Amino acid sequence: MLEFTSGQLTGWVMLLFWPFVRILAFIATAPIFGEISTPRRVKLGLAMLLTFIIAPTLGDIPNVPPVSIAGVWLVMQQVAIGVALGLTMRLAFGAVQSTGEFIGMQMGLGFASFYSAALGANTMVLGQLLNTFAMLLFLAFNGHLVLIHILAETFRLLPIGDSMLHAEGWQLAAQTGAIVFTAGISLALPLIATLLTINMAMGILNRASPQLSIFSIGFPMTLLAGLTVLTFLIPGLGDALHQLFDTLFNRTLEIANALAGGN
Repeated sequence: MLEFTSGQLTGWVMLLFWPFVRILAFIATAPIFGEISTPRRVKLGLAMLLTFIIAPTLGDIPNVPPVSIAGVWLVMQQVAIGVALGLTMRLAFGAVQSTGEFIGMQMGLGFASFYSAALGANTMVLGQLLNTFAMLLFLAFNGHLVLIHILAETFRLLPIGDSMLHAEGWQLAAQTGAIVFTAGISLALPLIATLLTINMAMGILNRASPQLSIFSIGFPMTLLAGLTVLTFLIPGLGDALHQLFDTLFNRTLEIANALAGGN
């Protein structure tokens, strides 16, 4: 008859529990996996599946009871690591969303918005369209598989333990937030420059011919020009997003290495 002690049972549970905390925090915040439209049971099941796959490959895991002070600190540490890494990758989609916001405002489509359950607020139709396009490209680039690989790699860079997380990692994670604005402006720059030129031309035309009603032709011209430029912009958006995804993939590993105190 197979017998085992309570100490062995506790060790087996801890072998799965501590990786599960980090993986679940990552799944809950990472793009694609952490969307509100994804059922909670699916997120929980995926986290458990990844835990059963990754946990046997890990080294020694501290046998710390979760109800102790050290256990609570270790839970907070693993949650912080998972959330930081997951939110870092979500910045790519935040940049795409901001691109749609910039373009929509310039085209005069600020009124074309609807409630987004994923963001919990009103969002522009154009921003949601580009965000959906980015998600499809992310799946086409096997970005979800790369995320899982990065998650497994973080356990090598940041082993589960009571060691302190270095401040350089949090600073690097905070600095990564600038990508939302720089990448968003860079993606929208061709269309913004075109619409700005058209608005300047209409302003000069209004000064040269005051009797011409600029307001009656300004919005159709701006909208038509914006849609035309957007038609030529979308085919090249795939390469730009691929580069953005690669940048954030590398940055996620850099953050994990910096949290561990690496150079």
